[in-house]
Amino acid sequence: MDVEDKKSQMAEPAGGQRGGRSRWWTLAVVSAAQLLVVLDGTIVNIALPSAQRALGMSDGNRQWAITAYALAFGGLLLIGGRVSGVLGHRRAFVIGLVGFAGSSALGGAAVDSLMLFGARALQGVFAALLAPAGLSLLAGTFTQARERGRAFGVFAAVGAAGSAVGLIAGGLLTEYANWRWCLYINVPIALLAVLGVTLVPADRPIAGRGRLDVAGALLSLAGFAAVVYGFSRAEPLGWGSAEVLVLLAGGVVLLAAFVAVEVRAAHPLLPMRVLLHRARAGAFLAITLMFVAMFGFYLFMSYYTQTVLGYSPVQAGLTLIVNALAALAGSMLIAGKLHGRVPPAALLVPGLLAAAAGMLILTRLTADSTDVFVFYLLPALVLTGLGLGCVMPPTASLATEGMQGHDIGAASAAYNAAQQLGAALGTALLNTLAASATAAYLASHPRTDAATVHGYTTALMTAFAILLAAAFLTAALLVTRRSRSTRRTRPDGPRQEAQEKTATSSISAHR
Repeated sequence: MDVEDKKSQMAEPAGGQRGGRSRWWTLAVVSAAQLLVVLDGTIVNIALPSAQRALGMSDGNRQWAITAYALAFGGLLLIGGRVSGVLGHRRAFVIGLVGFAGSSALGGAAVDSLMLFGARALQGVFAALLAPAGLSLLAGTFTQARERGRAFGVFAAVGAAGSAVGLIAGGLLTEYANWRWCLYINVPIALLAVLGVTLVPADRPIAGRGRLDVAGALLSLAGFAAVVYGFSRAEPLGWGSAEVLVLLAGGVVLLAAFVAVEVRAAHPLLPMRVLLHRARAGAFLAITLMFVAMFGFYLFMSYYTQTVLGYSPVQAGLTLIVNALAALAGSMLIAGKLHGRVPPAALLVPGLLAAAAGMLILTRLTADSTDVFVFYLLPALVLTGLGLGCVMPPTASLATEGMQGHDIGAASAAYNAAQQLGAALGTALLNTLAASATAAYLASHPRTDAATVHGYTTALMTAFAILLAAAFLTAALLVTRRSRSTRRTRPDGPRQEAQEKTATSSISAHR
């Protein structure tokens, strides 16, 4: 272990030793920031048609209002995690909040499409600093098992409900105010969070900064951007397009080169020990595949309710409140209370299976189904919400548990990157499958509504299979024979040993 790692592990967040009130203030402001980051991924979807008309965007360019944010956010997350440790997580958190508020105001005041696209990219830049800094603050503040479970339950509930809340807020603001308020709404939330940070205990910048891993930073940015952009282009061009294939293949090559560089780097951006831990690997796998399925699910719920059932944007958004409430219940009443009392697999596997059951119910829909809300939408929204609520707290906790120094920022960034990658892949993959199935059905059946529903159910069957596979793979990684842990001499003494004992109390950790 090199000198930087020793110094990094010895640098402890001050928040973990403070009193009760300061800890819960930390949870409040970090949850507000999480709401901003997650909500902004969906709220603009509802506002986009109005923004397109107002700013004169072409159909070919309008997707940049979404893609610019995703590319900047996903591509810079690992760099943001490292910068957060260097600056100190609380300071990085404040910079991220202020920058996010400013770029949101800039986007709301956009006079043309280029100004809007640039503002959205800038939002992604600051979100890439804000998200890992917030999760690092939370992980460093709550170290006791019971309080950690409650804190991550609340944090995950906000994240789980954020996408649905974004659709609801987007519909209300667009219909009753103006599309610009879908961006302006971020400003007061961010500023309130900044005021709350004054009550959050300060932490110390990580000692032994070392040189920035420039090669790793460039490769991760380019690789992630190529993959995300390739997924987004698969929707209009199709998966067989040369452009899509080149982007995806190039992205995979760049990410493989990133891994090769990180293995050899003296001060890696993402230490491989973060990913090679068996429990964290299970957490990253579970959250990635959950987001693949759920973001396709949200897309289809929005389109199905509006194009097939004839709901208004507000009605379509409000329908998803059931999902948001179920996610809240799953995160706080189930996962939050059971965290630390049961093995992580006892929450993750049933959560993935519950979400899979919700998807399976919707695959039985037809254009002639009656009492759709009661017999199909309601149980599906409840089951997927409960599943998401049970998956997010343990995965967020496992991703950062036992981490210190630069590793905690790297793990937080990798966890957020896994969500972004899953969301991008899910939206593109499932939407493309739905469109292809719809076109094939129309070739032999003249009913447009029946073809549309057939396309949705085909894609949701794929989502069901993805969640089922995720449950089995996660169980294989987390359900292992309990092994006797050997005490090793650590450079950071009893505190690190105690944290490792907590981290491995319900799983066998294999480095």
